[in-house]
Amino acid sequence: MKILLAEHFGMCFGVRDAIAQAETLATAGPLTVLGELVHNPVVRERLRAQGVQESALDSLTDPEISARVMITAHGASDARRKHWRAAGYAVADGTCPLVRHAHTRLQALVAAGYFPVVIGQPGHVEVRGLTEDFSEAVVLGEMEEIAELPSHARYGVVSQTTQPIERVRRFVDAIRRARPEAEVRFADTVCKPTKDRQEALRKLLAQAEVIVVVGGRASNNTRQLVVTCRSAGRRAVHIERAEELSEADFENVAVVGVTAGTSTLAETVEAVLGRLRNFSEKQTNGENAP
Repeated sequence: MKILLAEHFGMCFGVRDAIAQAETLATAGPLTVLGELVHNPVVRERLRAQGVQESALDSLTDPEISARVMITAHGASDARRKHWRAAGYAVADGTCPLVRHAHTRLQALVAAGYFPVVIGQPGHVEVRGLTEDFSEAVVLGEMEEIAELPSHARYGVVSQTTQPIERVRRFVDAIRRARPEAEVRFADTVCKPTKDRQEALRKLLAQAEVIVVVGGRASNNTRQLVVTCRSAGRRAVHIERAEELSEADFENVAVVGVTAGTSTLAETVEAVLGRLRNFSEKQTNGENAP
């Protein structure tokens, strides 16, 4: 079995920097992350082992929460930041710079008089952070929801940073068709690491029969890699850890591709590759047996 690794895969700089920041802060004293720093259980376990706590976004009354808290890589609204500071907490900011850029673009659109529209996963922490400062904002998760958009002369559209850009553009085109009388201004806020990983996956899809996608099940960018595989008619095996791989999933598979979401550790990917190589060696030995 031939094993192909995507050209772009795994942890992005925003996640890497947020993890490093949390680890550094934890050495100086107790730290509570407001939510999941990143949507990856392996990373979260590593942080807990270093004394980093997690707390729900709205649980500032929890007596166990530390005096210093940290915003996750997914960002937060200005209203929520003010709330935490007013409650007396020292707030460290782990927001990815590309998520911060999405906030800036949406704020600029609203300031210019555009009605705010966000393409993304409703309820996701990043999407909540983008929209909480704008009570009128609409989140579009499915195409059918476009028909329910309130009537406005001007729409300002951004997206969750981890949405596939092709999907986002389909939404923008559909909004323009549904509201031909309106001005629709789109600011591309899909991050480059997401674009790179999607493009690299498309190259893998042309070569591999099965794709192993490594990453947290709560990670939007990881799930979107799985969706891209299945939309292309390829079997996707979504795992969080190497131990989840089953040899039976790769029987009679000649070429397998491997990719990983942007919060996946390099050592997790290496462990996956090692397990797949082990499967391949077993297959070879079995074929050569008398």
